[in-house]
Amino acid sequence: MKLILASTSPYRRELLLRLGLDFEAAAPDVDEARLPGETPKQLVRRLAEAKARAVARNHADALIIGSDQVAVLGDRILGKPGDHQTASQQLAAASGRRVTFLTGLCLCNGRTGQCQVDVVPYTVEFRALNAKQIDNYLRREQPYNCAGSFKSEGLGITLFRRMEGEDPNALIGLPLIKLIDMLGVEGVSVL
Repeated sequence: MKLILASTSPYRRELLLRLGLDFEAAAPDVDEARLPGETPKQLVRRLAEAKARAVARNHADALIIGSDQVAVLGDRILGKPGDHQTASQQLAAASGRRVTFLTGLCLCNGRTGQCQVDVVPYTVEFRALNAKQIDNYLRREQPYNCAGSFKSEGLGITLFRRMEGEDPNALIGLPLIKLIDMLGVEGVSVL
């Protein structure tokens, strides 16, 4: 069966390339608005599955990977900042604190309609950051399209005191360890 990544994210695409599998990418048409009363975990789980199912409608002969991620600071979701000011505010709020990234992952079989869905957490503890450090980081990295305002695969690593989780790839947006397990259930071996 074909493998399709239901995402236009260059970060997810790059992660999936690491597995050496042939795949295509397709943009899912999904409203990503949070539903009233929906927890961050429920949100990423629902959106990962919705993205996979949206692409599956046009690809009955494929396994479709859907993923969605949010950063959670206390009871607040940190989305993609979009601009320097918002990113600066997010990093100042995260300074000296723990932020948990929740990544929803779905592997949907287009033939059977069966989906495996999970949420993989990954937590980072930020160093105490001053305004100059935050500004220097943002000007050098410009992570304005990244949840939480940083790229851990770049200079973002300098912002952290420690990292906790089962799969560091989850922090970037595609938990490969869980994905390999899901692919195995579908009879796909990476090795």
